[in-house]
Formats: sequence, C-alpha cells, structure tokens
Amino acid sequence: MDDQNKNLILATALSFAVILIWLVLFPPEEPVIDPNAPAQITATEAVTPTVAGAGGEAAAPAEAASAQPEAPRLSVETPRLKGSLSLLGGRFDDLSLKTYRETLEPSSEIVTLLSPVGKPKAFYALYGWTAAGSLANEDVPGPNTLWTQTGGDVLAPGNPVQLSWNNGKGLVFTRDVSVDALYMFSITQSVRNNTSLPVSLAPYGIVARHGLPDGLQNFFVLHEGVVGRVDGELEEVKYKDIVDLPVVQREAANASVKNAVTDGWIGFTDKYWMTTLIPEQGTAFTAVTKYVAAADIYQTETRKPLLTVAPGATVSSNSQLFAGAKEWETIRNYQNDGGIAGFIDSIDWGWFFFFTKPIFSVLHWLNAQIGNMGLAIIALTFLLKALVFPLAYKSYVSMARMKELQPEMEALKERVGEDKQKMQQEMMKLYKEKKVNPAAGCLPILIQIPIFFSLYKVIFVTIELRHAPFFGWLTDLSAPDTSSLFNLFGLFPWAAPENGSILALIFIGVLPLLLGVSMWLQQKLNPTPTDPTQAMIFAWMPWVFMFMLGSFASGLVVYWITNNVITFTQQYAIMKSHGHTPDLFGNIKASFKRKPAPAPVPEKKAKKKP
Repeated sequence: MDDQNKNLILATALSFAVILIWLVLFPPEEPVIDPNAPAQITATEAVTPTVAGAGGEAAAPAEAASAQPEAPRLSVETPRLKGSLSLLGGRFDDLSLKTYRETLEPSSEIVTLLSPVGKPKAFYALYGWTAAGSLANEDVPGPNTLWTQTGGDVLAPGNPVQLSWNNGKGLVFTRDVSVDALYMFSITQSVRNNTSLPVSLAPYGIVARHGLPDGLQNFFVLHEGVVGRVDGELEEVKYKDIVDLPVVQREAANASVKNAVTDGWIGFTDKYWMTTLIPEQGTAFTAVTKYVAAADIYQTETRKPLLTVAPGATVSSNSQLFAGAKEWETIRNYQNDGGIAGFIDSIDWGWFFFFTKPIFSVLHWLNAQIGNMGLAIIALTFLLKALVFPLAYKSYVSMARMKELQPEMEALKERVGEDKQKMQQEMMKLYKEKKVNPAAGCLPILIQIPIFFSLYKVIFVTIELRHAPFFGWLTDLSAPDTSSLFNLFGLFPWAAPENGSILALIFIGVLPLLLGVSMWLQQKLNPTPTDPTQAMIFAWMPWVFMFMLGSFASGLVVYWITNNVITFTQQYAIMKSHGHTPDLFGNIKASFKRKPAPAPVPEKKAKKKP
C-alpha cells in the first residue's frame, strides 16, 4: 500500500471518527416550543380533508368539534394488541402492543402506540366520507360522528364488529371492522342511498399525530416520519421536512399531494413501530402528507375517488390499517400473502438496501436455527468472511509479502534519506521486482466498509435486535455494553455510568476492550508505514476506535470482534504458509533471512586542481 492510499484511508478513518465523536458530544438540539405560539385549533379542524366537488370546487370542511362527554368505547383484544376504539368518529385511538415493553424490566409498561385527543402526543387513525355535490358536510360521517355499535362487544380475531349511522335524510352508513391475530385491521365503509336522487361522496382515511413523538432520535442513519409508496416509488419524509413542504391553499396547510393508480400506502413510522393506511391495492387513490402549523399536527391521508350512489343502491370502499411493530417476517407476509406491494420497504433498509435486505434475511434465519441472536451474528460473520475470502486471499498474500519486504524498505529509507521522490521511485522498483501490489492490501478494507455499515443499519433499525439477549450481562444487543471499568465490570458495588454520558465513553466495557485488542493484533500483521507520523497514528488507531465504538450497539461490536479474530487467523495462517511466522511483538521471523542491501558508499569528490 503506497503513501497515497495510506493517506486516503487515514483521512477517511479520522473523518469518520470526528463525525461520530461530534454526534456523541454534541447531539442535535431538541425543538424548543414557543410559549407565545398561537393557540391550537381543534383536532377536527386540522384533520378534515377536502375533495373536489361535482363541479370541481373544494367541498367545505366538516363542522368543528365541540365539547362532548366521553364517547362509548369498543374493546380491542388480540394476541398482540389491546386497547379500544372510540365510537366518536370510530377512531382507532387507544392501542398498545402486548408483547413489547418499554424497558427490559418485567414490570415495565407495555409500549403504547396510539393515544386519543386530550392525552399528550395524541396519535390516532380515523375514517369517514367527504360530501360533494348536493350533500352537506353534516350529511356524511366525519371525525365527530357518534356511531352505533351493532356487532359484538369486543373486536378480536374471528369476531368482527359493525358500526352504523343514519343521517336521518335517507343515507345509512355502516362500517365493518375486523382484525387479524397480528397488527392488521380491515375496514369496509358502505353507504346505502334510500333517497330518490343520486348522491356523490368520497371515502377517506387519516392518521394524525399531534406534535413530534417522544424519543425522536434525529439520527442521520434512521428515518422517522412519513413512509409511503405511490405506484412503486418509495417515499420517506422526515418530520422536519414535512414542516418545510410548500403551502397548498386548497389544503390550508403545508402539504404534498400525489395520485396513485396501481398500488400504494402511507403512514407514520418510528424506529420500531408504524401506523399505515393501506387502500385496496389495484385501485386509484390520492396520498397526502400534511402539516397544520396552527395546530402542530402532522397528518397523512388516503382519499378515494368520488363515488356516485344511485337511488336504492349501496356502494362500499375497502381499506386496511396496519398498527403495530415492524417485524420483518410479519411485514413480509403481508406483502407476499396479503398483496401489499413493497410493504417490506417500510423497514428502513437505507442506501445499502441491496446489502441490508439479504444480510438481515440470513441473520433472521440463523437466529431461528440457533435460538440466540448473538450467536447468529457470529455465524453470519463466518458466512460473510467465507464469501469474501476468495477476493481477500490475494490481498492477504500481498500484505504478507509487504511485511516480508519491511527490512528492505527500512534499508532503502536509510539509503535515500529525505529524498521522497527518490524513495517513491525506489519503492515502486522494489515492488515490481518482488511482484508485490501495494494497493491490493486495501481490498479487505473496501470489502468490509459496506458490509460493516449494512450490518450497523440492520442492528440499529430492526426490531428483532431490540432487547435480544446474548450471554451474561449482555441482555440487549441493540444497546451498548453495560459493563464498565468504572465498577471493575461489576465487582464493585456502585453502578456503571449511564449510557451516553462522558464517563460511559471513558470507562468502557468488556466488549470495547476485546475490540481494541483484536484490532491491535490484526494491525501487527500489517506492514508498518515507513513514515514515522503515519506509523504512530496507525499504532494508536485500535485504542482510539476502542473508546469511540464503546457506545455502539453491542451486537455490532460482537460482529467486529468476530470479524477481526477471523481476519487475524486467516492472515496469520496465510503468512505462515508462505514461510513467514509472524512475531506479534517484533519483526517477522522468516524461514530464510534476507540481508538488507548494503548502503552505497558515497563517492569521494575529486580535488580541484589549483
């Protein structure tokens, strides 16, 4: 590896280190709420959509919400979900995930996904109809409609319920709601026209979020905000970008409006949870992303085309609502078996999706076979190393030869002194004579970088790693190592520093220590740079990375340690097979010793004749 390549790698590594340290020490500031901001408007004013009327004009919004007593509720109970559905608007606004807790403590609260208006950070979904033509807004059900329950008392798998509402003017609306054993609700909205004239109206679905969610991470490798698909194109909009959408006068909000013809869905995603509107696939709809600044409400909508109902006829509109955890297998089955196109892309696979998707598929399979996610990560590392070994073999051989040439390089440096141009020329000549490619040593690094970032992404965003135990004190592979030098890894009775604190960065745990040692061992097999400054920097890099990566997810550190150990073993074996047994605490003990070329004797200058 020549000086130019070393400088490039060094600059990349140091830049990466500076960015990570900056993000740890100076995280993005939380948004500051202005106490003098305008008062919020009512939820209904913010969430009521408008559609074009029969003549092309925008229909008037529904009537604003007024103070009402607590509406009756319908219980929701499934193997994965518990909560209730409000009969006021038929809102899905009380939902918790029974199989997930906030922390590892057994007594910890289960995760709350949806919450009603009136509670902090209200988050809910609702469905309704928008009037058009001769109909007024009060003639169709909206966010304030009080539905009548005509089905069972509990919404559960195999036990659907029906809601009904009669507008008193000849239109009877019904809503059939069912739920499966996982996280999918099915909603069928119907209207029967008992009048003597045709009527026009359009069904819609809404997911509304009041304010930013708690625990928003604002981390560049994680998408949180709107996620959707429109005719095969994935759309991701962060919360800060929703606020910056252009103002659409017809929507009375910052909005993005896109029309879908064949397929699509839209909703809000957090790191591990998601609430998504899914219209009937294969039918046209309009996907809307909206921010109502006066109410600080983020909103997604699906609007179906205008329907005309003849006298005596009934029309229906089918849709689905996903509200739950972003489990890979569950979402994949909804895509493959449920026909929801591209639904697996609701998981944030990142730029390297062509790596992250297959890597996680294999990791998930290994975990199913082994039953331990930490061991599955180790097994995955062995598989990845086996796949890239044919490409890396030549690099290891080249690095072994470079190490062999180290004495001659030192002798060459003594001969040419500080003449860098001469040194470069002589080095290239030596590489050519010995048939060594210095750039080949960079190949393992180039191969490892995308794999490392892909696995980092997988461990960071997939819920399967959340609270996944390994062994001993490693009870959550998605979190940093909880052991610490501060209490001598648990031998002293005081607690370790809290993750994310400065003390936690200094008093590292067992895994970061093992990482530093493994990186140091691997580095001892590599050729030492001829430049003293570079040699010093490279010598310190394992220990710098040891502290820098101490705050990373322990699953990722397990991968890196395993990768380093495998690489060290492979490289050691290859060097030994070529007749060079590495001495980790000195120079290579070659099976045959080469004496450095003798330094040229400087010619004596001829004395000038007087």
